Amino acid sequence: MEFLLIGLGAVFGAVSRYIIGQLIASEVFPLSTLVVNTIGSLLLGIATGLSLGTSYLIFGVGFCGSFTTFSSFSFQTVDLLSRGRRKLAVYNAGFNLALCVCAVYVGISVSTYIRFLW
Repeated sequence: MEFLLIGLGAVFGAVSRYIIGQLIASEVFPLSTLVVNTIGSLLLGIATGLSLGTSYLIFGVGFCGSFTTFSSFSFQTVDLLSRGRRKLAVYNAGFNLALCVCAVYVGISVSTYIRFLW
């Protein structure tokens, strides 16, 4: 049953990622990947902090797991390097790391505040 819950969340995560990718498409800088990775990190931080139980499988593992994408980030960074766009490659790697780590921290902080209010 857990596999089905994860798969259900993954379907929505993948479709959401595709839609955002289409809305924020850029040939110069992989902004859509940065946006989904940051949003996904924030949501995963919130989900983790709230200790959602079984719902975590749907949302945290399924949705966030398929919504965010380390492989696309890695490929896009290497692609920028291969095209001689070193500065953009460094920005891409730096922004993804910094924003995503900060987003998880903010998400956990938000969830702590939410639990405090309940």
